[in-house]
Order: sequence, then C-alpha cells, then structure tokens
Amino acid sequence: MTPDDLAALHARCFTVPRPWNADEFAELLASPRCFLLTRGAGFLLGRVIADEAELLTLAVAPEHRRDGLGRALTAEFAATSRRMQASEAFLEVAADNDAAKALYLAQGWCIAGRRPRYYGPTTDALILRLGL
Repeated sequence: MTPDDLAALHARCFTVPRPWNADEFAELLASPRCFLLTRGAGFLLGRVIADEAELLTLAVAPEHRRDGLGRALTAEFAATSRRMQASEAFLEVAADNDAAKALYLAQGWCIAGRRPRYYGPTTDALILRLGL
C-alpha cells in the first residue's frame, strides 16, 4: 500500500481522531524503526524504539470488519515487535471505541492509564499495554 492508499483507507475508518494524510504516512514510513503490516483490506502501522513498541494506527475497511483482519494484524504486530527486541507494547484507543477495546483486550492488552480529552474535548484515550 502506498501512502495515498493508506490515507484513503484511514479516511474511510476515522473521523475522530482525524484521519492521517499521505504526507504523514510517508514521513512515518521513512522512519527507520516504523513498520507497516498489510492484510487484505486492512493495515497496521507500528514502531519500535529501544525496548518499547507502539501500535500507531490500525485500519480495516468498514465492510471487512469482524472478518478477523484486525486480530491477525495485531497478532502480527506483537510478533514483529518481539523480533525487533521490544519487551512491551503500548497504544492509545478512544475510550468510547468499544469494538477496538474488545479486540485489544481479547488479545491480552491491559488498561494502563487514561489521557483525558486526548481525542478532543469530550473523548478520552485509554492507554493499553501488552507484555511481549
């Protein structure tokens, strides 16, 4: 997937937080510790710095949700992060995004904190952690 493809799919999946544009994807992909995982109609962008991994974003086309793509991509993220010597992983998820929270919690992620108003004046983020 090109940065334009990533931005187009991201825009189909997100309004809050705002979708990322192609230039933002290109900049992240140029970073030496970032990695892109793709599977069908979905992608995951992550990075590893020192011994910590961060799941930056996960997007699955709306018509392909609940097909197992998110589960497969997050499992691949954990495996890739371990290969890159990460011992734990983190992500932020909107506190009101029940589907995403269910996906992550079912795969062993735990709530580690909260960022008030991270996604705007009425939407907190939950910080999730996964031991690798």
